[in-house]
Amino acid sequence: MTFYPTDRLALFIDGANLYSAAKGLGFDIDYRKLLEEFRTRGVLVRAYYYTALVEDQEYSPIRPLVDWLDYNGFRLVTKPAREYTDAQGRKRWRGDMDVEIAVDMLEMAGHADHLVLFSGDGDFRCLVEAVQRKGARVTVVSTVKSQPPMASDDLRRQADHFIDLSDLADIIGRPSRLPRFIQESRTGADREADAEA
Repeated sequence: MTFYPTDRLALFIDGANLYSAAKGLGFDIDYRKLLEEFRTRGVLVRAYYYTALVEDQEYSPIRPLVDWLDYNGFRLVTKPAREYTDAQGRKRWRGDMDVEIAVDMLEMAGHADHLVLFSGDGDFRCLVEAVQRKGARVTVVSTVKSQPPMASDDLRRQADHFIDLSDLADIIGRPSRLPRFIQESRTGADREADAEA
């Protein structure tokens, strides 16, 4: 068993990474159910959600989700997204939250027994190792069942436990709003705007 009822738990959700992993598996995350599930696995001390926001937009499709999370038990960590132009000349947005996640996990390692990282980003392997040296256990939640797989093999090996997001789909998921063939034909930004609206 990887979770104990007396574990002080802290969740660290890389919003963009979790969104992509769930989309790759064909479902949306129900964040109320996610909190409920992890409250049954231990004593939930904190649930962080990290995302970059596009500023100066009249309407941001992620704003309703961010507002809901902020009022329903999540500690929101945001920063402005940066605009860039991709190789095809399309306007894109970037907002890497890795440093914020790393700082918060290292700080919480002394206040929680078990940290749950919702990201498959291999850059977090050293972070997981550092948190483990401080005495906390780390579970990584991502997926290897999407195409391409979202979870880095190095990160999975470093973690004390790995949960494939597909195994949580029936517990914390809800069906995607668009049929899969439509989802696959849309760009990532279009899909994120629809799902987080």
